Amino acid sequence: MELADLHIFRTVVREGGVTRAALRLNRVQSNVTTRIRQLEADLGVALFMREGRRLNLSPAGCQLLTYADRLLELAEEARHAVQDATPRGRLRLGSMESTAAVRLPGPLADFHRHYPEVQLELVTGDTRRLVAQVLAGELDACLVAEPVDDPRLEKRRLFREELVIVTEAGHPPVRSARDLGDTAGGTIITFAAGCAYRKRLEDWFAADGVLPQRVVEVSSYHAILGCLVAGMGVALLPRLVLESYAGAGLLAAHPLPGRSGEVHTIALWRRGAATPAVNALVERLAADPSAALEAAA
Repeated sequence: MELADLHIFRTVVREGGVTRAALRLNRVQSNVTTRIRQLEADLGVALFMREGRRLNLSPAGCQLLTYADRLLELAEEARHAVQDATPRGRLRLGSMESTAAVRLPGPLADFHRHYPEVQLELVTGDTRRLVAQVLAGELDACLVAEPVDDPRLEKRRLFREELVIVTEAGHPPVRSARDLGDTAGGTIITFAAGCAYRKRLEDWFAADGVLPQRVVEVSSYHAILGCLVAGMGVALLPRLVLESYAGAGLLAAHPLPGRSGEVHTIALWRRGAATPAVNALVERLAADPSAALEAAA
């Protein structure tokens, strides 16, 4: 049963016969008659009761007309939905926790004001997990740290973050990983494996020929910062996360040398699968004043 057949059937009913329906549909009468008979054969029922030249709906035809109206209206709604570039519907966004905490509140509030028909769902996680969820179709887009190179994905660079080594206040200057050997026994406070910042910190230690003596995994930046205040170890954090923390005065930030502390946050989505809502959100984030400032830095 095809939508075109239902359209022809409904037109015959509305026009009161095949002749007028053929004129309305710009088809020859024999074609309309053939399509109606094919539809009846497909369904195995008579849709019309023929009395001379008049066609009256059969009981089965009355039932089908109700469904035909619903199906054709739904098809028209679907056609408008996929052709309409207005952002609407559900948008499943994934984000690193640091980005969600310090970068998204303002832009997302602005996005909601401009596109109230979008139902935004936000989840946080590490870079590896979020990328996997986008590829699996569980998320429409995600905000993660570079580098991510996968031909199945499209990306756009949004924010430049400065990563700093964070210790308790009063710690001597940190110029290399060797300067952290005595800090809480060489302990790093970080997220679970899969976090892009954790890998960068581990690579920084390895470049100096040093291995962290202990790794303490926690589930939030508030927990990391609390551990740092308690002197339990060190962490690698975006400077903005530290600056937004109420207890920032109890901690010290140590810049990494050169550009080793620079990382870009990017938006990722499946290639060719960007919805109007995804495009609108990415444009909104890219237009955020803080994003423009960071990109120019």
